[in-house]
Amino acid sequence: MTPLDHASSKPSYDLPLAGAHNPSTSAQGTTPGSFARRADLGGPRAFSSPDTPGMPEPSDKTAWDFNPAPRDASTAKTQLERARLGEITPQMRRVAEREPHLTPELVRDEVAAGRMVIPANRVHLGYRLDPMAIGRASLTKINANLGASPVSSGTEEEVEKLEWAVRWGADTVMDLSTGGDLDACREAILRASTVPIGTVPIYSMILGRKIEDLDAKTVLATLEHQAQQGVDYFTIHAGVRRAHLPFVKDRLIGIVSRGGSLLAKWMIHHGKDNLMYTLWDDICDIMREYDVTFSIGDGLRPGGLADATDRAQLAELETLGELTERAWAKGVQVMIEGPGHVPFDQIEYNMKLQRQLCHGAPFYVLGPLVTDIFPGYDHITSCIGATSAAWHGASMLCYVTPKEHLGLPKKDDVKQGCIAYKIAAHAADVALGIPGTRDRDDELTKARAALNWDRHFELSFDPDTARAYHDEDLDVDTDFCAMCGHDWCSVRISKEIVEFASGKDEANQRGRAKVSEALTDEQREILEKRGVLSPAEIHRLASKTKHGVGADHGKAACHSDVADASSAKRLHETLDV
Repeated sequence: MTPLDHASSKPSYDLPLAGAHNPSTSAQGTTPGSFARRADLGGPRAFSSPDTPGMPEPSDKTAWDFNPAPRDASTAKTQLERARLGEITPQMRRVAEREPHLTPELVRDEVAAGRMVIPANRVHLGYRLDPMAIGRASLTKINANLGASPVSSGTEEEVEKLEWAVRWGADTVMDLSTGGDLDACREAILRASTVPIGTVPIYSMILGRKIEDLDAKTVLATLEHQAQQGVDYFTIHAGVRRAHLPFVKDRLIGIVSRGGSLLAKWMIHHGKDNLMYTLWDDICDIMREYDVTFSIGDGLRPGGLADATDRAQLAELETLGELTERAWAKGVQVMIEGPGHVPFDQIEYNMKLQRQLCHGAPFYVLGPLVTDIFPGYDHITSCIGATSAAWHGASMLCYVTPKEHLGLPKKDDVKQGCIAYKIAAHAADVALGIPGTRDRDDELTKARAALNWDRHFELSFDPDTARAYHDEDLDVDTDFCAMCGHDWCSVRISKEIVEFASGKDEANQRGRAKVSEALTDEQREILEKRGVLSPAEIHRLASKTKHGVGADHGKAACHSDVADASSAKRLHETLDV
């Protein structure tokens, strides 16, 4: 057998294909496709990763198992109740429009089963809200946390950060303000926002009072007021029970949830169980009235790797399952909040235990961070965990910014957090085989193969940064980049190899090489923040004069436009590549 014969024979390995969709609509390229499980749309697994041996099985119950006596259409007030009656609401239709792999009927059925939520307060729908869905049958979503603190920021800055977060991909936003005029800030955010807004109402409940003075009247009045304002989902830390508190005694960092720590202090002071737990049915009644979705809080989430997956965290998760059942019985939509610091090896177990205990209610996780020693870079440590969490079943990822543990995020921190989490969410969606999720990646790959820089940047999630980084070293769009130069560019060489189709698609061919346009103000700022270029270099890139690129008397020369390669190399050197 010749080497060629051997190379073309059947491979000696088997790929772990489990029947998942190909994430490319037209199955472009040569990859065999996703290694995820076959899609179970309408079932408990939806889009899911294969289970490592020993992982908890999905629950065999859904929200249908906790459906009280059926309501008639005139009294149904929530998306859950209307779905149970077989109704396809305008919000369900909008969700299917935004996610073409879903149908309105499937959205309705997933909402009715409790596996999907549409956070859409009826008041907010009267403003600018564009309905969206959170659930494992849909694309993975990301949340951005904003909010004024007692020492920083205010309403105007928070509204600006809201718009900035949405620009960079936030699907929902939480207003976690603890300082300034909380009521005015919340009102301004709700009226400006096209995405669902969540809050942690206990922050407002203790404004101007000690936590020990919190009572039932204040709890219910605050929830009613925020629901009337249009808040789409509430984080309520009702799962922290008095019986759980001894479990945190030996933790390294105790209780890191603000809501969880406040309510723990209340319970210790009064010698009673959590009043959020005892008021649960009354809270459900208020939320049902406005169709506010629960985001049942994880008040005992671990604050460091040493406390992850401990007795306190899992005891609370069991209570969250109970609260889910009670909320569904009241007709209220539910999602569950999950842990923030988890070693990489424990993420799958956490995701799949929640799927079992909470009967498939969407899981909304913070990170999780997979290491604790990188303050200033926790958007990276957590987006690693977030990718794994989404692959193993999380439906929404709460972003972490570079300021995590250190201070209140500023505008650029919000951008960095959002982009890190869009990376995590998109990577998981492609891996899960959600139809069409790889299409844009494939288009960019084709543009890259054709060395079509304009198309490459157009398809980039952040075109300004991509263009600025390219032009920092070589501000001519030619058939090589500054990393390899002309002679060493493998993509350019591949186009010359007869057997390869790479880069030869006519639809992706660019015109002749050209000098790129001057940097925009935003691109210039990107380079200035890097602290790499001198002011003179930035000025040269920003002005892009013909003299700067050696084109005083016409078009700049580069490899694609000259008779010999040596001229291109000289231009390369002139531009300080």
